Parts: sequence; structure tokens; C-alpha cells
Amino acid sequence: MASSRSLHWSRWSRWFPTSGLGTRPGKLRLPVFDRKTGVSLVTFAGIPRLIGKLELPTLRSQAELGNERKLELPALRSQAELGNERNQRNEQKPRRPGMLAVLALTSLLTGCFKLGPDFAAPDLKVPEAWLDRDNALLKRGDIRAWWKLFDDPALNNVVDAAYRQNLGLQAAAVRIMEARAQLGIARGNFFPQKQQLGVDLSHNQLSGNMPNLEGYDRVYTAFQSGFDAVWEVDIWGRFRRGIESADAQLQASLLDYDDILVSLTAEAAAGYAQIRTFQQRLTLARENRDIQQNSLRIAEAQFRNHISTELDVQQAKALLYATRALVANLEAGLRQSTNALCVLLGLAPDHLTALLGDGTTIPAADAAVTVGIPVEVVRHRPDVRREEFKAAAQSAMIGIAQAELWPRFSLQGSIGLVSGSTNGVDAFDILGMHALAAKVGPTVTWPILQYGRLKNNVRVQDARFQELLIGYQGAVLTALREVEDARIGFLKAQEQVAELKTSVNAARRAVDIALAQYRDGVEDYTRVLNSQQFLLQQQDRLSGSQGDAARNLIAMYKALGGGWEIREGKAVVPAEVRQTMEARTDWGEMLER
Repeated sequence: MASSRSLHWSRWSRWFPTSGLGTRPGKLRLPVFDRKTGVSLVTFAGIPRLIGKLELPTLRSQAELGNERKLELPALRSQAELGNERNQRNEQKPRRPGMLAVLALTSLLTGCFKLGPDFAAPDLKVPEAWLDRDNALLKRGDIRAWWKLFDDPALNNVVDAAYRQNLGLQAAAVRIMEARAQLGIARGNFFPQKQQLGVDLSHNQLSGNMPNLEGYDRVYTAFQSGFDAVWEVDIWGRFRRGIESADAQLQASLLDYDDILVSLTAEAAAGYAQIRTFQQRLTLARENRDIQQNSLRIAEAQFRNHISTELDVQQAKALLYATRALVANLEAGLRQSTNALCVLLGLAPDHLTALLGDGTTIPAADAAVTVGIPVEVVRHRPDVRREEFKAAAQSAMIGIAQAELWPRFSLQGSIGLVSGSTNGVDAFDILGMHALAAKVGPTVTWPILQYGRLKNNVRVQDARFQELLIGYQGAVLTALREVEDARIGFLKAQEQVAELKTSVNAARRAVDIALAQYRDGVEDYTRVLNSQQFLLQQQDRLSGSQGDAARNLIAMYKALGGGWEIREGKAVVPAEVRQTMEARTDWGEMLER
């Protein structure tokens, strides 16, 4: 441990009746009284001994003591005379600074210094505009409730359920409460750090093996009570930097909640789009299965009538059972996607079925997508701002570490009642003015031999700060990349959907022509088989592309940082969780915000 050198100055009054024996502050333990002589001994670590040279008084009778006390009594004087005498004494006494002066000096010193760097956010190096900025599908607008742009009531219900019931979001809300409590602790450290009220009553017996003066009892009763306070003055800004760090951590936890909310709304919408995509693909696969079943019956009839060969029948069967296998695969994918969304929403599967309704349409928004300029996007994204506040919190930690290199100045004081007797302690002994003990004074501690530990701790905190600055720059670049990826994905998916719609219409017409020619005996079944296979393939590709377009659009709004505004004006902790926590702990009004 680092060694420290401490300087103490204290002003003592009424510690014990024997305080004039030269006792040192902080070493006094318990008095031991001699019933015969009236002399009070002071014990150090339980060993009684006299302080300095103490001359024992000779034994005198009570009458002699009474006469002596009578001789010492002053003559009776009027209140006016007493008041004049007090005024004269006050004029002669040098004035001492009172507690108000000490507190004023403390307040002045508290605002003098604040070691460590003052955080300033790094300059954002972002492009002025996006690539393909002139594309007609891109525009500027509001992205706060972007899922409503799809005009899908079921999607709105899914996002709302995710916000109300997601367990990960609830855990993030509780972390905000933890950060608020940590900020309260940091603010409390700025004020007197130790405030303790104590009472001690003990019956003591000294060992017979320990030395003791003849005539002094080894058995005594001691009582101590008092209030102690220590206030470390924040001259170097250690506590103020702690408040800055805790406040930045609180902001970072709130932004972490917002980032989770952005991801949650996007994942809920993407999960919904995935389910609708599976449903549409499954519907088309079942329709093709029915068409292929009918084609198989035609091929079998042609074979029975010796119009075609068995090859046509076997080819029809192969295509039919391949489509049936696809249906089974899509049904499994639909169930798995549904289960994943159930976990995200915190719902049972049967409840989700009621929430989704009977629709199977893949969500699609307007052709134009809301996109801001790069600087607006970066400033709007919670994850980027979270990294900034994390860096600010760590910047304050540098100041805290630097303050450890300098002396600590504290004000300490105590006041209480101390009494002891071999005959027990009565109320008069405890409450009498002679039992009053008090002390007040400053303390300075300065770590001298710390062997580089404190300096290296400053370097550790600075390295962590630089690491977070680099992470902040990386978060900015990641945000820009995610927006560009989602933009190009959405734009190209829109083009793909348009092309595949034309392809599907042509494939459907080709199937109708091939079946008609096969019935008329103009073409063989190979032409029918190829056209049906191509139709199924293109329909499935179209459904997949429509789902990709929806998910890329959702990813676009997620990359833009939209969706966290849903919590504005609402308590972050759900009512049920809040009631559980309030029943267990007194949170005050903290959970209401």
C-alpha cells in the first residue's frame, strides 16, 4: 500500500477532567477513576499509566475540601457588572475565525481547480452528401415513426407490442435506474463524506497481569456517545469530475436504451416482413402444387389413351413431389420465424397468431424513402452519441486520477458525551456538562511513496480515453457504411422487384400456352414441365425480392437511427416492473421518469 504522511491540527475542549495532563488527540481511550484520591488515569490500549509527572494529592477530609471550596467562591455581583466584565474580556481576547469563515473558505477552495481535460467532442469527418443523392427514390423527411409509412395495422401492433413487452429493453431501462442511482452517489460524495452517530456503553476489567497503581480499580464502566463528521474539500475537482463522469454514464445508458429501441423496432418489423414473405411464398408454392397435381392427372390420362409415353407421367410426378418438398420446407421456415418473433415480443405463439391476423401481404412503403444528409444521420443515431458520452465519462476519469497525485484537505470534527466510573454510569454522569467532549480541525494527507502507481493510473485512464475516441470515430464510419449498404440494397431490390414482376407475368402466360398445346397434342409434356418449373422459380424469386426490399427499407430506417422517439413522454420502466421494484426498495420518484 502507498504510504502517506498526515498532518493534524485539532482544537479540543472538555475531553476529560484530566485533559490538562498533556494527552494527544486521537490516542485517548477510557478514564479510570480512583475512589480514594479522585485522580483520573488515562489508558492507552488498555494499559493505565500517568501522563507526564503527576503529583498525587494528599488525603484531606470532606470538611477541609468544603472550606477550600467556600474560600474560592467569588462575591455576588449584579448582572450589569457581569455583562461589563464579559465585554472587557471579549475586547481583550483575539478574535478567532468562526465556522462561517471556515465554510466560506471551503466553498472558495472547492471552486478553485479542476484537474484533467475538459471534454470536447471530436470533429465529425463525414461526407456532405450520400452516393446516388439525385435518385428519385430518396428524399428528406420524418423518420420518427417510420413503420407507419407501410400503412399496415398488423405491423403497427407488432412494433407496439415489442416496445411494451421486450425483456431486453426492460433490462436496459433498469440499467438507466442504476446509472441514476450512481449519479446520486457521486453527488453525495461532494458533501461531508462521513456522518456517523455512535453510542457505546461497556463494562471493563483490566487483566491482573497488567501493571496498575495501587489504589486504582481495574474494573470500571465507560460510556461514550457522539457525532463524527469528515468533509474532504474538493480542491482539485476529484468529486466534481466524479459527478461529470457519472452524469455522462447516465446519458450513455439512456442512449444505449434508445439504441436498443432502434434495433428492437427494426428487428420486430423485419421479423414481421419475414413471416409475411414466408406466407406469400408458401401460398404460391401451394398454388403451383395444385397446378402440377392437375398436370399429372392430364399426363396419366394421355398415357392411358396411348397418346403419350410413361416419361410424361414420371416427369410430372417428379415436379409435383419436388414442389411438395418445397411446401414442407417453407412451413418449417414460417414456424421458426414465428417463434423468433414471439421471443422478441415476449408473447406465446397463439397470441402472436391473433396479433398478425389473416393477411399475407408483404409490407411495402411508398417508392420514395426518407433520407437525411450524413451529418444529420450521425447526430441522430443513438449509438454514435452513446460513444461520445462514454468518451466524456472516461475523460473525467483522467481528472480523478490526476487528483490522486495531490494532497487531500479535510475538515473533521466530533462532539459527544464521555463518562466513566467504577460505580456504574448514571444519567447525571452522562448528561452533565462535565461529560461533554468535542474536537474540530483540518487534516492534510499526501501520498508520498506511491512507487509510480498513481502516475501509471493516470496513463491507464488516458489510454482508455483515447481508445474510446477511436471507437467513436469507428462508430461514425460504421453508421455511414450501414446507411450506404441499406440504401443500395433497397434501391437495387426495387429494381429487381420490377423486373421479376414482368418475368412472372411472362412465365404464367407460357404455362397456359404449353398446357393448351399439350392437350391438343401439338407439344410434348417437356414444354409444360419446363414452363411450370420456371413459373414456380420466378414467383418464389419475386416473393423473396419483395421481402428483401421490405427488409432493406427497414434496415435503412434503422441505419438512419429512427424509432427511438416512441418512448418520448413515457416512463422508461414499465408499470409492472416499477411496482415490483417499489415494493422491494424505496426508489422515490426516480422510477417515474
